[in-house]
Amino acid sequence: MLLFSLYALAQQRAVTGTVQSRQNGAPLPGVTVQSGSNHAITNSEGRFTIQAAPGDVLSFSYIGMKPFTEKVGNSETPLSIQMEENATDLNQVVVTGYQSQKKADLTGAVAVVNVKEIRDIPLGNPVKALQGRVPGVFVTTDGNPNSNATVRIRGVGTLGNNDPLYVVDGIPTKRGLQELNQNDIESIQVLKDASAATIYGSRAANGVIIVTTKRAKQGYSRINVDVSSSLQYYNTKLKTLDAEGRGRAYWQAAVNDHSDPNNNQIYQYDWNGDYNNPVLNKINMPEFIDAAKTMHPANTYWFDEVAQTSLLQTYNISLANGGERGNSFFSVSMYNNKGIVKETNQQKITARFNTDYSFFKGRLKIGENLSASYIKDALVPFSDILFTALVQQPVVPVHTVSGGWGGPAPGMTDRQNPVRLIEDNKQNKSNFVRLFGNAFADLEIIPNLHLKSSYGIDYSGTYQRTLRKSYTSGFLADPSNYVQTYQDYNGNWVWQNTLTYNLELQKHRFDFLAGTEQIKYLQQNFTASRQGYALENIDYAYLNAGSTNKDNTGNGSGYTLMSYFGKVNYVYDNKYLASVTLRRDGSSRFGSDNRFGMFPAFSLGWRVSEEPFIQSNLPFVSDLKLRYGWGKSGNQEIANNATYTLYSAIYGIDPTWDFDTGSAYDLGGTGTGQLPSGYTLIQQGNPSLKWESTMESNMGMDFGLFDNKLSGSVDYFIKKTSDILISPAYLAVIGEGGTRFANGASMQNKGLEILLSYNGNLAPGLGFTVTGNVATYRNKITKLPEEVLTSYPGNGQDKTILGRSINSTFGYIADGLFRSQKEVDEAPDQIGKGVGRIRYKDLNGDRIINDKDRDYIGKGDPNFTYGVNVSLEYKHFDLSFFFQGVQGIQVYNTYKTYTDFASIWPGTNWGSRTLDAWTPQHADATIPALTLVDRNNENRTSTYFLEPGSYLKLRNLQLGYNFQHLFSKRLQTARIYLQGSNLLTFKSKSFTATDPENPNNAYPIPVIGTIGVNLSF
Repeated sequence: MLLFSLYALAQQRAVTGTVQSRQNGAPLPGVTVQSGSNHAITNSEGRFTIQAAPGDVLSFSYIGMKPFTEKVGNSETPLSIQMEENATDLNQVVVTGYQSQKKADLTGAVAVVNVKEIRDIPLGNPVKALQGRVPGVFVTTDGNPNSNATVRIRGVGTLGNNDPLYVVDGIPTKRGLQELNQNDIESIQVLKDASAATIYGSRAANGVIIVTTKRAKQGYSRINVDVSSSLQYYNTKLKTLDAEGRGRAYWQAAVNDHSDPNNNQIYQYDWNGDYNNPVLNKINMPEFIDAAKTMHPANTYWFDEVAQTSLLQTYNISLANGGERGNSFFSVSMYNNKGIVKETNQQKITARFNTDYSFFKGRLKIGENLSASYIKDALVPFSDILFTALVQQPVVPVHTVSGGWGGPAPGMTDRQNPVRLIEDNKQNKSNFVRLFGNAFADLEIIPNLHLKSSYGIDYSGTYQRTLRKSYTSGFLADPSNYVQTYQDYNGNWVWQNTLTYNLELQKHRFDFLAGTEQIKYLQQNFTASRQGYALENIDYAYLNAGSTNKDNTGNGSGYTLMSYFGKVNYVYDNKYLASVTLRRDGSSRFGSDNRFGMFPAFSLGWRVSEEPFIQSNLPFVSDLKLRYGWGKSGNQEIANNATYTLYSAIYGIDPTWDFDTGSAYDLGGTGTGQLPSGYTLIQQGNPSLKWESTMESNMGMDFGLFDNKLSGSVDYFIKKTSDILISPAYLAVIGEGGTRFANGASMQNKGLEILLSYNGNLAPGLGFTVTGNVATYRNKITKLPEEVLTSYPGNGQDKTILGRSINSTFGYIADGLFRSQKEVDEAPDQIGKGVGRIRYKDLNGDRIINDKDRDYIGKGDPNFTYGVNVSLEYKHFDLSFFFQGVQGIQVYNTYKTYTDFASIWPGTNWGSRTLDAWTPQHADATIPALTLVDRNNENRTSTYFLEPGSYLKLRNLQLGYNFQHLFSKRLQTARIYLQGSNLLTFKSKSFTATDPENPNNAYPIPVIGTIGVNLSF
């Protein structure tokens, strides 16, 4: 035997080679190569050297890749190994809260995001790119360069703040990820159910999104450069009337009312004067539309005046270097988004520095994760700009004959010139700085026993100095100017200490976690303003330069959290899984009697695929796991001083808006100085306030078939929230200071989530991956105090929100139009009814249309949401496209108050749909007859404004080419790609606006075309 061993050893030689990704040809650093007792790790170029003899089998393993083996031959030619990605790799390590687990051992509802799919999408906020990619995670946003994203995990779970908790490198935050460079992200996990999220206790009721940023690895050195440039297009402009169309619609409305259409200040009509058979011959315009003769009539399409095709640019460079005792990662990025509304803009610079160093033979690791962000946002009032572009009349010119600002003329409503709003505010900017990160030390006390301490910070500050210029625009004028300076400072520190121990005893495996967490939040702000500036220049407009109306204000607040937590994970024989969690949270927002809340959770799992009866009888089952989890999590999102009775000395010196709330009066008439003051009760205290809590059960199944080529998961959950924190309405007889916080509501959500993925080859060399998901939930309010019922849709008596979705709409049922006088005469009494008017249903049968005929007419919850992502790879090309959709949702289309009516906003412009309104000659129309007076109260909440908001969007289409093979081996990655975002929208024909995702005058979502390059050295 000894001679045989010596012979085998003598045959060994140095075997060399390179390991690459089959998908993109990129070298894979950190791959473990093993041959018997010998092993090696690939370097930054994917190269390895290992001692092996001919006939030996080399095994290659790497997280996220399928295991690979290669037999050593007699040739000394370096090996070229290509490994395939394995999206369902059960050995993949997943971060789940203060610790990590193998994917195979998970028992909670944890979704793992494929970061590669969203890396190149230029949205400025990685959360926006999650839209439709994770079942049960519903993301809404708009196209504003500086907008955040609204995230709802498993629906609306409370009546207050529904935002999830974000945890970045272990540091919790509620701010979201808008300041994070998405190129820095290594992984994203979503903890959807309470059994997974309860470890975060008081902030986990709405789910948790965990982000881990990139770090360098030992033996890994890399420089990455990512550059992209995009063009953005405004392709959802609403069709409004031109000047002649506006005149024609006004004429028709006046004729329908049997009033003289020439009784207006702008248009004069040549018509036959027959109200029964009207014929319009010609519309005459005056030479000037204003008495001062400064504005010629125009034909302005205001959306074209405020819109632009804009440029979006992103630049990112990162450097990673891993050594034997230390690793460092540094990145810097720049993001510049010029929005599709003129002068809207965001400039963002982020920098990150992640390091770790090992001491005492690796037993002590010290490191930090630190990021800094600077964001400069334009403070252009885009909401007002988009609104006035919709309603300002087209006959108004942008400029007067002398070059001044055009504006509303007599007979028009007092709406601003949107171009003036842009030009007079483009100098106003917001400057934001954020520091976020932590420093940590991890000591291995004895093998597998780790003590980790982390101190983190999350501080931000904002500075704004804004100038409001004097102006004259039509009959609107303000000769004054105004400068305001605003500053805020807020953030928190967090100190975490955890003790973890991993224990293996034959077939038993335990993971123990115990820890504490302390967090202290603070916030303060200051505002000051002046008027009377000699120069309207932002470089001059500091506070000292103002001469009149000096004012200032400021406030601050804070709160603290103290938490204790523990968790035990147990695995037996890789088949039977269990986890138990307990967290105790204390918040300064509650009184001493209820300051602490206890949040337990447990989960169980059974890897059925490991059972012999499955392996022998169902060999196509690669993985099958059944899961059940239950947990209780908390919510403390109320005012910091909610438990206290509050009094305030209020200066009652505003006779217009605040005439009767003051407790201090300027008896001397000086307008300055300390005023004699009493105190006003502004809030009633409630020391009995306690934690809002959410209990959730989750039943799930994970499966993989045919060597995990087909894989997926199914989850069903029931989520009940009780003791919801609310600020209930109060009776007027209580008088001032009736505001208070209380625990007084309950809510329930039930839902189903399905994820399915297939990964295989359509043909030799043609890789194919398709992933689809669908999710649905049903929401209902199960309890509300009686005094609060009237604050929600319903009549507060026999028709209440109880048992219904919080997103329900309460109103009238529009039953078409009256098309004949006979229908009008036979209909129930309805004030303002007439031929061509909207007819409303008499629900209670009393022959009178009034508020007793209202009912629940719709809800804003979709029947289901879904997403489909397809990726193909062939040689050096890759193609991917992603569809996202919402089905069965109703939206309240407020645009219709402008597009379908002349009477609701008579002095504004109207939509082109008004030209298709009902007339005796167009009796089959569905749009009410035009009128100048809304006698029928057609602006009331009704089904006329409810429209199907279902849509399917081609969110992303990308074609890439990897040209690394054309260069030397020093270039590790070289890829160019073309990408389109929001290219196609499929919507219901019944939806009358432009974008069902954005039905109510929010910033439009642009179509984006991108070209980009990814390089690695």
